[in-house]
Amino acid sequence: MKGIVLAGGSGTRLHPMTLVASKQLLPVYDKPMVYYPLCTLMLAGICDILLISTPADLPQFRRLLGDGERLGIRISYAEQPRPDGIAQAFLIGRDWINGEPCALILGDNLIHAENLSALLCDVGSRPYGATVFAYQVRHPERYGVVSFDAGGRAVEIVEKPTTPKSNWAVTGLYFYDARVTDLAAAIRPSLRGELEITDLNRLYLEDGSLTVEKLSRGCAWLDAGTPNSLLQAASFVQTIQARTGMLIGCPEEVAFRMGYIDAARLHREGEKLGKTELGRVLVELAEGRLT
Repeated sequence: MKGIVLAGGSGTRLHPMTLVASKQLLPVYDKPMVYYPLCTLMLAGICDILLISTPADLPQFRRLLGDGERLGIRISYAEQPRPDGIAQAFLIGRDWINGEPCALILGDNLIHAENLSALLCDVGSRPYGATVFAYQVRHPERYGVVSFDAGGRAVEIVEKPTTPKSNWAVTGLYFYDARVTDLAAAIRPSLRGELEITDLNRLYLEDGSLTVEKLSRGCAWLDAGTPNSLLQAASFVQTIQARTGMLIGCPEEVAFRMGYIDAARLHREGEKLGKTELGRVLVELAEGRLT
């Protein structure tokens, strides 16, 4: 399976900060925002990743991430000239996807949960259909909303409904089978002129091949697309890391734990970070002083 990080858009909700920098390059506590969705794909066992962003911002992502070799993965890049909808990512990346199953995560999404890797690897191994993740929120009208029948089966997905039928929002993480590029090419722009990911998900729902995984109370899903949510995400990461000693959204650590790189490589990457706390933790992990 391949994976896409969609890191485009103009980030208008974060102006003036995003007048000079991509939203996905802003810090979430001690790491660039894009590290968090990148780690989610890596935790799913995905090692071949396409990052899609604007022509102006792509050079900065290349400078930050390179080709992925230092993480034991492969990172490619593609331009999104205009933000014409999330599902547009599958048209931009069609040749790169090359008929394989593909996951997509939005560049401002942070997902943290115990045993997240096991769940994502299981979802990624499903040979047919699509899987999306639902999370209970206080303001579902801001999101794509999925509703269920009495038996818990998903029956409807609506984009930003004025009167939501449930409080289960669809998160910005999606897994699709090999049909995804053909189905994405079949949808038409919505009234706001975008290729909606909800319309793509609805095609899978209508043919009975959509699975909705409900994220439990023990999981945190944060969309860091506004000043308040950006601050909340930073506070969450700082609190978890300070109290537990665990790292969140660190691609070097994930690469080591997933077996993409060895301890020697991890040690070198930690040393590159100098006297930072993050660098210290990576070095200690590489030396076996942390587990």
